[in-house]
Amino acid sequence: MTEETELPASMGKVARRELALQGLTRLEQFDGMSESTLLAIHGVGPKALRILREHLESRGSALRP
Repeated sequence: MTEETELPASMGKVARRELALQGLTRLEQFDGMSESTLLAIHGVGPKALRILREHLESRGSALRP
């Protein structure tokens, strides 16, 4: 089963899978979301946050600290 997602592959398989299980599959869904909320999700760590932050910033969006 392949997940339909636009999350960057560089985030890692576990982080992408766990975010998808939470219904988070599109980058615009993360705009304004807090970093602490994301860190509470299994598989999401500092590297995944950094990658998400970079992709969001390139689109003019951001996470909340």
